[in-house]
Amino acid sequence: MSWVWRYEDANGAPVDGPQAEDFTNQSDAESWLGESYKDLLAAGIDQVTLLEDDTKIYGMSLHTES
Repeated sequence: MSWVWRYEDANGAPVDGPQAEDFTNQSDAESWLGESYKDLLAAGIDQVTLLEDDTKIYGMSLHTES
């Protein structure tokens, strides 16, 4: 099993970003996102989708609600 974040724009279209890291479990992938989301925002990434192999687990915006 491989867990990876897909980087997306505000409309959900895939975009290029920092090298996507493969994780061996969901917990490690989510921990990494918690540590890296500000860098991803700075790189122009609006939202991410977590994939387990080719299966979409969930997606989320990196922007906070005001």
